[in-house]
This record gives sequence, C-alpha cells and structure tokens, in this order.
Amino acid sequence: MKIKSWLLITYLLIMIIPLIAVYGLYVSINAYYQDKNVEEYFEKWNTVTDLKEILNDTSLYNRTNTFEEIEKLTSDQLMITLYSANGATLYSSNPFTNSTGFEMRDRLYKNLYEFQQNYETFVYKEPVYEGGGIKGVYKITLTRTEWVEQVNQKAIIVGAGLGVVLIVLYSAVIYFLNIRLNRPVKQLIEKMRAYAKGEKTEQLPIGKDELGELTANFHAMQQEIEAARKHLEEEQRQKGFMIASLSHDLKTPLTSIQAYTESLLAGKLTKDEQQEYLHVIHSKSDYMKQLLDDLMMFTLLQSPTYELELVSVDGNEFFEMLLGDYEHISKEKGFHSTTTIQVQDNYLVHPKQFMRVMDNILSNAWVYTNSGGSIHIAAFEASNKPEWCNEKLAETCINEGVYVVIENSGETISKQQCEKMFEPLYQVDEARSSLGQRGAGLGLSIAKQIIEKHHGTIQAITDQNKTAIVIWLPKERSN
Repeated sequence: MKIKSWLLITYLLIMIIPLIAVYGLYVSINAYYQDKNVEEYFEKWNTVTDLKEILNDTSLYNRTNTFEEIEKLTSDQLMITLYSANGATLYSSNPFTNSTGFEMRDRLYKNLYEFQQNYETFVYKEPVYEGGGIKGVYKITLTRTEWVEQVNQKAIIVGAGLGVVLIVLYSAVIYFLNIRLNRPVKQLIEKMRAYAKGEKTEQLPIGKDELGELTANFHAMQQEIEAARKHLEEEQRQKGFMIASLSHDLKTPLTSIQAYTESLLAGKLTKDEQQEYLHVIHSKSDYMKQLLDDLMMFTLLQSPTYELELVSVDGNEFFEMLLGDYEHISKEKGFHSTTTIQVQDNYLVHPKQFMRVMDNILSNAWVYTNSGGSIHIAAFEASNKPEWCNEKLAETCINEGVYVVIENSGETISKQQCEKMFEPLYQVDEARSSLGQRGAGLGLSIAKQIIEKHHGTIQAITDQNKTAIVIWLPKERSN
C-alpha cells in the first residue's frame, strides 16, 4: 500500500473511532435509560401514591404542626415540601429549600398533578382542599440515585474504554509509522551517507510504496555510478597504458633515427650507405607520423561532441571507387585477391574517414594473412552475397543495408580474440607488432568508432582458418 493511502486511512480511523466510541456511550446510556425508565417510573409512582394518602391530611398545613410524622417518611432519596395556599413554606426536608421562605404562586401552581421526570429526580405536586378551597400544596421529590450512579458508572467505563482505545490506536499508529516511514527513511539516509563516504553498503529491501520507489532509484543510481566509475577507471587504465605503449613505440624509431643521423653527420659513409640510411630515416619518420595521426584521431573520436558530416553517395559508385585499388595492392604483396561490388541503394558516409577504416582493416589483413594466402574484399547487400561467402558469414549478413567484408586466410583466432580485437592497443600477435609493423593497436579501435558514428556496426568472424571483418551500414532513408 502506498504511504499516502496508508496515512489517509490512518487519519480516517483516528477521526472515526472516537466518534464511534462517543456514539456507543450515547447508545449504551440511552438503552439503559429505556430499560430502567418504565420500571423506575412505576416504582416511584407507587411511592408517591402511598404518600398521597398521608399528605392529603389538611391538619398538616398549619404552622403549629410539628411535622414529626412527615419527618419519619423522608430520607436522602425522598424529600417532602409543604406549602400554604399563599406559597409560604411550612415544611421542607430538602436541604436546598428555605423552610421559612415563599414560593411564587405562578411557579407553585405550575405543573400540578404531573409526575415530572428529569435526569436526577422525579417531582410531583398536588394541592390539598378543605371546604372548597385550597388548604395547601405538597411537593414530593424522589431522587434517582441508583440510575445516576449506573449512568455515571457506564460513562466512566465507556470513557476509560475510549481512552484505552485511543492509547492503543495512537500507539499502533506510532508503531506502524515508525516501521513504514521513520525506520526505512533512517536506513536509507544511513546507506546514502555510507555510500557517500565510499563504504560498502548492502542492498535495502524494496517495498511497493513511495519509499520503495525511492530505494529502487537509489540502488539504480548506485549501479549507474559504479558502472561510470568502472568505465572511468578503465579509461584511465587504458590511457596510462596507451601513453606507456606509444612512448615505447615512439622511442624505438626515434632512437634509430638519431643513430642513423649521427652516422650521416660523421661523413664516413658511401653514397649507397647514405641513401640506405636516408631511406630508413624516412621510413621511421613515416611510422612515427602514422602513430601520432592515429593517436590524434583516437582522441578526437573519444569526444562525445565530435560528429562526422555524412554525405549521400551512390552505393555502387562509391564502393567501386573505394575498394577498386586494394585488389591490385594485395596481389602485389603476393596474395590471391578478389573484389566484389553488388550495391544498389544510396548511403550516408564520410568518404575520407571511411577510407581510413578500409586502410586500417586492409593493413591488418596484409600483416596477418599467411604467405600466398587469399584476401576477399566485397561490398554487397543481403540479397546479393558473393559466392565465396561461407555459411557462418551468410547467417550474419541478413539485415537491410550494405555489408563491407574483408576476409583473409590465416591462423584461426578465438572468439575472445574476435571480441577484444577492437579494443585500443590490442594486438592479436604481439610478435608481429614488435617487429615494427604499422600502427600500435589503435587502427581497429579507430575503425570501430568511425563506423559507430556512421550508425553502423563492425565485428570479426572466424571460421576454418579464415577471419572476416564485417561492416554493416544502414541505407539512406528518404525524407
């Protein structure tokens, strides 16, 4: 149950239960009154009837009377007052009535012969006649002591019960409020403080109310922060490793350049040796330039604000121009090579950066293809797969769009190597990279980031001593 609903229901109960208790008191007293009313009425009326025979004696209404007989009839629950015809009080056993006072005639003769009932007493007044005139008036007052005591007792019981109910109710509200609100809030605050201090925290139980949603959001925030922290740590680790790796890769050719330059400056080399040394210096400089270019491009692609300006191209024309020269270069390097172009739709690309992708992938293919091996280059749509496309590759190329595939023969690599191939500075064969081959492990990582900015995908597939790099691009959508 939501906390809002729970609080509203609790508030409603706190308001209703006291009203129910008060109503119960009223009903209880009223029921008791109704039960005792008839019985008590006739009981008191019988007492009045017995007294009427005595009080109708006209001799009682003389001032010289001692009223001893009347005094014997009275008690704490029965009080008698005798008045003369003009309202003078002749006798009264009621301590609240002045025995020497007067009663106004309009009040004295009001409600005669009526057996009046109120909360505490029954009252009856009747005149006494002598010789056709009123000799006096007697007033009988019967107290309802038992009834009042019973009512008061019931009121005390119901009041005490109401107090107990309210105490229990408020105690229960405080207890459940502590369980449902105070304790979870306190625990959540403690977990937040502990997490802010970097301490390890256990997951709190998640309820179905607003605090449960808040706790769930806190745990989700924790997971996001942890993931961001791990990602940042991994980036820092990669940057540190990259700096160390590139420093080493730059130091080696720089040392060579320095050594060859010193030999040239010594002036003791033949012309052939000078040309050879200059050629080596040029090669090492080009290698260093390529490393720095890759590093600059990798850093640029890491920026979330960097976007490629894509242009619309005719697919068949663009890929014919892009891939046409690689077959010839592959053959010059001693590989068997084929190129297949089967593209019909238009695509959004950045020509220069896409050319960089192909250069990086083909450079790796030339390094890792076995001597005399084969390199297949293709750009096709799912409905026009080349003949050399094996079953595993065919199962991958099924979506709408263009697939650019570079497949080379060589040693079969593992699935784990295929997944890590696009990580920065990763080398499938460290021995070859240590021999001074192009790049320092950034080429495929740069290619992956460029393809992702084209809204495409890139992956590596290995099967039967063949490795294929598969690029997919979505086709251009019309406005």
